[in-house]
Amino acid sequence: MLLCGIDVGTSSIKFSVVDGDNQQLIYSCSFPEHENDISSPEPGFAEQEPEHWWYCVKQAILQGNISGKYNPKDIKSIGISYQMHGLVVLDAHLNVLRPSIIWCDSRAAMLGEEAYQSLGVNFCQSHLLNSPGNFTAAKLAWVKKNQPAIYEKIAHVLLPGDFIACRLTESLGTSASALSEGIFWDFKEQHISNELLSYYGFDKGLFPEVKPVFSNHGQITPNVALELGFATDVSVSYKAGDQPNNAFSLGVLDPGEIATTAGTSGVVYGVSDELKFDPLNRVNSFAHVNYHEEIVRIGVLMCINGTGILNRWIKQNFFPNYSYQEMNQIAAQANVGSNGLLCNPFGNGAERIFNNKQIGASFQGLDFNRHQQAEIIRSAQEGIAFSMVYGIELLSHVGITPSLLKAGKANMYLSDVFTETIVNASNVSVELVETDGAYGAALGGGVGLGHYSSTHEAVATLKKLETIQPNGKKDETQEAYQHWKENLLKSI
Repeated sequence: MLLCGIDVGTSSIKFSVVDGDNQQLIYSCSFPEHENDISSPEPGFAEQEPEHWWYCVKQAILQGNISGKYNPKDIKSIGISYQMHGLVVLDAHLNVLRPSIIWCDSRAAMLGEEAYQSLGVNFCQSHLLNSPGNFTAAKLAWVKKNQPAIYEKIAHVLLPGDFIACRLTESLGTSASALSEGIFWDFKEQHISNELLSYYGFDKGLFPEVKPVFSNHGQITPNVALELGFATDVSVSYKAGDQPNNAFSLGVLDPGEIATTAGTSGVVYGVSDELKFDPLNRVNSFAHVNYHEEIVRIGVLMCINGTGILNRWIKQNFFPNYSYQEMNQIAAQANVGSNGLLCNPFGNGAERIFNNKQIGASFQGLDFNRHQQAEIIRSAQEGIAFSMVYGIELLSHVGITPSLLKAGKANMYLSDVFTETIVNASNVSVELVETDGAYGAALGGGVGLGHYSSTHEAVATLKKLETIQPNGKKDETQEAYQHWKENLLKSI
């Protein structure tokens, strides 16, 4: 039996097919070849078209089907991973009403802060585990306030993964995990927060049925089955935000285990069995994929918005004829600390670790005689790594202190400079695993289908590739980090 996984990322859609009986990857691809754009019609805005995601999903699947490496009729389940916190609004006929306001959009931060103060700090932290901040609930409030004609037409409020499942099945559903990432979920009452809905004036009927993450989220329609070459008995049996899914993909399920990823954004994600929250809202807590009323599993997430997007920006604007691998090789030619060139990567919207301030990206100390290609690339990768190490320090304030970070060997973790910088600056080893979000989503679909008896069984055969440990460059890397950190704190 075959399982397929779809990862609805910011840059592209990834698609994988996995043999459910031995957990072996059969096929993987992404679409489009060039990374998807983020539309920013005004400063601080970040939007993408949901229907373009759906187009890319179909193209990725069709690209896989013509590879000849599997029979699409043998696929029995679909698992979906998706970019978190995005807002998708549909009318009563399931038509998209406006572009999705995605995770790195900053426009609603003030509305979230007002809700935080009005609902009360104690209520928000103990019931929601977060400030409404700049998350999905506040984005919906922005639409209600600024686009009332559109708001009046809204019949369904969805997260990005809910939307893709809807296009596959014409069924509507969500999960406690998804609602928690939108700051709709009340962890004490175990349902959508009535207080938050009342404060914003949202009708509870806008939200679909709440289902477990691992469950039947609908069977694909005959028309979709025909278009994609699938059998008609295929069901969507798993949906999770990209960071909870990334953790699941790495086998991070139990308290004390820590996952990290560095795609468009950079994340360190620890699992707790307590309803943890950060009193200063610099890191955030959501329901993990294996969260239940009876078994508390909370994912505590530190996010840096400006991560791979900075690497991509440098490539597109300064090194368009180089591959990422070639850029990584060039970066390795520069010394630790990039000869004093400092980079802050915070140019992708409001950063949660700075209480939703937009401080912007910058290069500091640029010397035209000392700094060339290698220093430019290395300083960017060091700045990304240093910002994540700073975030790891913030996680320790809520009791998440890693002794080992697990990461898929992908995106920024393909760079030795980036990986070694995180390891040496934090003095924490990184275990690289052969996995990615689409692969993990496929395994999640196997759990939801009942093919695996547990989440642990699904990820039992993950292949560990290598462990990167602190090395002889640790002292100079930590010195460079402290210099970077001191400069950062002076500038914010």
